[in-house]
Amino acid sequence: MVKPHLKEQWCLPDGPSGEFVARMEDVIEVYHRPADPKRPLVCIDESSKQLVSEVREPLPTAPGAPARYDYEYKREGTANLFMISEPLAGWRQVTVTDRRTAKDFAEVLRWLVEERHPGADKLVLVTDNLNTHDPGCLYEAFEPDRARRIAAKLEWHYTPKHGSWLNVAECELAALSGQCLDRRIGSAARLRQVVTAWVKERNERKVGVNWRFTTADARVKLRRLYPAPQKC
Repeated sequence: MVKPHLKEQWCLPDGPSGEFVARMEDVIEVYHRPADPKRPLVCIDESSKQLVSEVREPLPTAPGAPARYDYEYKREGTANLFMISEPLAGWRQVTVTDRRTAKDFAEVLRWLVEERHPGADKLVLVTDNLNTHDPGCLYEAFEPDRARRIAAKLEWHYTPKHGSWLNVAECELAALSGQCLDRRIGSAARLRQVVTAWVKERNERKVGVNWRFTTADARVKLRRLYPAPQKC
């Protein structure tokens, strides 16, 4: 299970921030809601991957010797990975795209609403503050009626600035990066093969999330971020 813990490397504001703690408490509250199939919890994040191919054929592994790679390589551009995580269901999906434009993000939302969860009343959506992450992206990609229908199915919850650690999808991206992207991958097609295999294995095991950090914890461990109330 992915278990978030407070760590020194967490990016936090330099001082008290009402905006930060308000959004933090909102997302924490969402994570502690009971599972509801009519209102599935969906977390989305994205990351880029540098595509790199080999210039020389690596030497394969042999008894007592690991595979050997030449220091030279060829840059093949970059690819974007959209991570879709449903932590309460132990399910995730990774979509590889050439870019991460508003239209690309809108297509991810459309797929979630129209194909993944067509019978849901609402999708409880957790994302960060990237400028493409708002209902406006839907109107850039679809006709107004369709955009409005999709937007009406989304309940948005934003992580605060300096608070991407509050997005479970980022935890999943960290696992993906450490478990299968720490190698040279030369094409988007090969990248899709790698992440598809990772997703399949992880979904079969229904790897979920045990989110233990509560609002009460935040008010103690992060109390320096809470503004002091003004006395009347």
